[in-house]
Amino acid sequence: MHSLVALFTLFLIAIYALTASANDQNVGQATATPNDWQACRALASDAAARLRCFDAWAAQQRANDSANKPSTEPVVPLVITITPPDLHNCKDTQYSELSRYWELEVGSDCGAFGIRGYRPISLSWLGSDSVNTQPTSPAPLNNAIQLIPYRTDELRVGLSVRTKIAQGLLTQAEPLRRDSLWFAYSQQSNWQLFSGDLSRPFRTTDHEPELIYIYPLDAALPWGWRLRYAGISLNHQSNGQPLPYSRSWNRTILMAGAERGHDFYVQAKLWQRLPEPLGDDDNPDISDRVGRGELAGFWSINANNTWGLTLRHALSANANGSVRLEWLRKLGDSGVPGNRSGLRFHTQLFSGYGDSLIDYNRRRMVLSLGLSLVDW
Repeated sequence: MHSLVALFTLFLIAIYALTASANDQNVGQATATPNDWQACRALASDAAARLRCFDAWAAQQRANDSANKPSTEPVVPLVITITPPDLHNCKDTQYSELSRYWELEVGSDCGAFGIRGYRPISLSWLGSDSVNTQPTSPAPLNNAIQLIPYRTDELRVGLSVRTKIAQGLLTQAEPLRRDSLWFAYSQQSNWQLFSGDLSRPFRTTDHEPELIYIYPLDAALPWGWRLRYAGISLNHQSNGQPLPYSRSWNRTILMAGAERGHDFYVQAKLWQRLPEPLGDDDNPDISDRVGRGELAGFWSINANNTWGLTLRHALSANANGSVRLEWLRKLGDSGVPGNRSGLRFHTQLFSGYGDSLIDYNRRRMVLSLGLSLVDW
């Protein structure tokens, strides 16, 4: 330790010596110039001497200018863009919600490899009518033996981001439209913050990486609606737990989105689970519980309030699935003219299966209140 201190002290002394030497050289150069304009300015008490000094300094500058050869290289002006260019502004509200969210047009394109929001990034309190204290599954190795006395109220933390990794794959000849390939990652954690006797564990955490391709469309639909995009994704979702709590599945998802003006938009998804060997399947009946399709609709009542309704259905005789009703209320100001704040007061009411992976086969009713950051 003492050797490090001594070495650092010697380093500081060397830096000081070099700096002092450089300053001495600069001072020598300044005093070596007899006709320095600052020295002329200092002759305030002798106007004649001051004028002669300035004349001599000006003559010296003209001589130096004539000795220097003019540069033949063109001068490139420095351009500083204060506002984003129109062709790369996915926050420009003159474009629709879906156009800005998926960057469907040239004007709503923000380029590749930038961080964008996907699902809301949220922190919320939730209360439910029941809690899964002993998770089960038809898979024989995925049934918990021990009962854990979790509380029905907990905190939920949601993280979700995405980045565009390619664009213009199939729309190279299109002057105005942009298809895109995205990678997204979402994570949802249920935190038993109020269970002090259990040392406040995270009851479950779901991880969801996804590869998404979006193709822009603009087709007229009845009642003023327009079909805006179609897409496909490869989706993996798992909770990263060992047996008997392990839950996971892989899906191929077809999707499409439509909108009506700036006030309404809907997004539809239809998925097929990718098969797994029977011995590796943690949750064989997950499609019959969580569902095989989803329809989500959103209504922006005004610039501050948005209502959403999401329906999932198993598309089979047992009619399982879920319904989620939510309200988002804008809070604060972004501080940038033309850009809306992304902070929302977020309320959700959920009923059905699949509130989390560990609850995929448990019907729950959940109320959540909290804050979310959205990006659209």
